[in-house]
Amino acid sequence: MATKTQYDVVVIGSGPGGYVCAIRAAQLGLTVALVEKEKTLGGTCLNIGCIPSKALLDSSERFAEAGTHVAEHGIKLESISLDLATMMQRKDKVVRKLTGGLNALMKHNGITVLHGSATILEPGFVEVQTADSAGTRLEATHTVLATGSRPTELPFLPFDRDLVVSSTEALAFHEVPERLVVIGAGAIGLELGSVWARLGSSVEVIEMMPQIVPAFDREAARALQKELSRQGLTFHLETRLTKAETANGRVSLTLQDKQGTERTLEADKVLVAVGRTPQLDGIELDALGIARAGEGPHLEVDEHYRTSARGIYAIGDLVPGPMLAHKAEEEGAALAELLAGKPGHVNYGTVPNVVYTFPELAAVGRSEQQLAEDGVAYRSGRFAFAANGRALAMGATSGWVKILADERTDRVLGAQVIGPSASDLISEIVTVMEFGGSAEDIARTCHAHPTLSEAVREAALSVDGRAIHST
Repeated sequence: MATKTQYDVVVIGSGPGGYVCAIRAAQLGLTVALVEKEKTLGGTCLNIGCIPSKALLDSSERFAEAGTHVAEHGIKLESISLDLATMMQRKDKVVRKLTGGLNALMKHNGITVLHGSATILEPGFVEVQTADSAGTRLEATHTVLATGSRPTELPFLPFDRDLVVSSTEALAFHEVPERLVVIGAGAIGLELGSVWARLGSSVEVIEMMPQIVPAFDREAARALQKELSRQGLTFHLETRLTKAETANGRVSLTLQDKQGTERTLEADKVLVAVGRTPQLDGIELDALGIARAGEGPHLEVDEHYRTSARGIYAIGDLVPGPMLAHKAEEEGAALAELLAGKPGHVNYGTVPNVVYTFPELAAVGRSEQQLAEDGVAYRSGRFAFAANGRALAMGATSGWVKILADERTDRVLGAQVIGPSASDLISEIVTVMEFGGSAEDIARTCHAHPTLSEAVREAALSVDGRAIHST
């Protein structure tokens, strides 16, 4: 007979949104159960997404640096070679350490963890089918859906997990593909394309939009494309994939550009990175009375993350907004606070977005194109890393910082950073925006010298036309 256990909150899914929601709810005194269908906690991000990709990005950057620029530093290497198996082992070790750390966090916060498939029988009741087939029935005052997303599959080019792969398989190739074609020039495609290009692949990227990373500022996207092209990636923009055939261990792709001209590409591996789709398998939306947001794949929620079904909430990739791990974390914490009767809020205008290539590209707020479309008068200030002492010392001078401020009030409305450590540098601008700060606030703040962060200050000074270290 199934065991019945009562909890204040049952969270389904242990990715960044789910585990943060569980921990914050437990911190606030609520009884919490966390259900995860996989053997390890952490969801896509920790296991087959953010973390392993960054581990490979770091390893591949070191490999590329050893083969190109270290001689400039007086470091002489007779030869270098790639041990891909060891690189993959390091990546897996990083993942194991972080997922193991999550287990410790669950225990520390008194959270019950169940590994198995969850079924919402009706609002307030969840059944978990575990590996030993012993069903566990949970009674929950609040049920949180945090099941994340999966790679979007092209109908005429389905994943075979060998030649045509998703990001999951592209993180675990056993050998470097001679020729890799990436479908989609978003963050995932560019990051993994960069990894394999550094390790020796010939990489071609297909994108149907006029620019790579279409959600980003146009100028920043062009600058990133230029840098990645220098690293060996080839781009085909405004190009559609019209046909694909697999034969003799290779894939033949037929492409069509905006003029209607067709061409064929041959590939050893094809990475399809055209986005992600909410993971809702096993959730009977109609039976539970859970509505979708318009015609799209996401669930409809109100400002408190309530779905249309009583006592059922949704966060992260399941709901509208950018599909980012840190956005899901913020929603998880906010929801937990709301469930505990406290104020909970996410400022979606200050959620940063990052592409972890080299150079990195990071942005927050609105781009110049968006401000123009909204009819907002603004001033722009920018500063190049080529004029930054620390960047010169590092030998990482590509890119710049751009800050956009309201023309009348000087309030920071958006920013883009392309360059070294952009993912870290954007945080200062995010903080200023969160407090409704101005470009002058950044400009009047003392920054240590020599640091990359001085480029942020100089960009803020440039908004007022008074940058010190640029002409």
